Amino acid sequence: MNDLEEQAEEQPLKWVDLLNAYAQGIFPMADPDDQQLYWYSPDPRAIIPIDSPHFSKSLKRFARKKTFEIRFDSAFLEVMRCCALPRKDESESWINDEIIALYHQLFLNGYAHCIEAWHDGELVGGLYGVSIGSGFFAESMFSKVSNASKVCLYHLLGHLRRLGYTLFDVQFQNPHIKQFGVTEIARERYWELLGVAVDAPDKWAMDMD
Repeated sequence: MNDLEEQAEEQPLKWVDLLNAYAQGIFPMADPDDQQLYWYSPDPRAIIPIDSPHFSKSLKRFARKKTFEIRFDSAFLEVMRCCALPRKDESESWINDEIIALYHQLFLNGYAHCIEAWHDGELVGGLYGVSIGSGFFAESMFSKVSNASKVCLYHLLGHLRRLGYTLFDVQFQNPHIKQFGVTEIARERYWELLGVAVDAPDKWAMDMD
């Protein structure tokens, strides 16, 4: 049991505890069976190089057609709740009510963000994550229509690249995210990149100035 788990047993987890965990390369997931939060620090760690993601030519063309209206931070809770819906092959999600409440507090304090795809006034896709310094830590995405989450990822990475972000963390590699140019790095190398990112000025806030 680590210090965060011990603290969680003694008192409710707070958003500042969650933020500090990210700054140390640790993140929580709720167990679908017992709904308890468990902490993870994968080795290897999966990242997408911000300067060289991989998107197919067809997806780039589709994204440029502006089929979707792209928005940032206009429906954070709705994005999280859509991400929390179990996938087709799952009965429960790792995103429970406690996770939603904690990340919403991060959002209200300027450390969590989302990107959304809208079509005809309906939210059809989105992605959310945590931002610290020049690092963005992607958590989950969803699509109600084809390509919606992919277009969100495409625009988010472009946004981060323009702002000068240095780290885009996706935690684990899986068959879906692998197509976007994911690379796996050793935990020690990840910590080096993380240290640079968390010591940087708040890049997202700089865009709001």
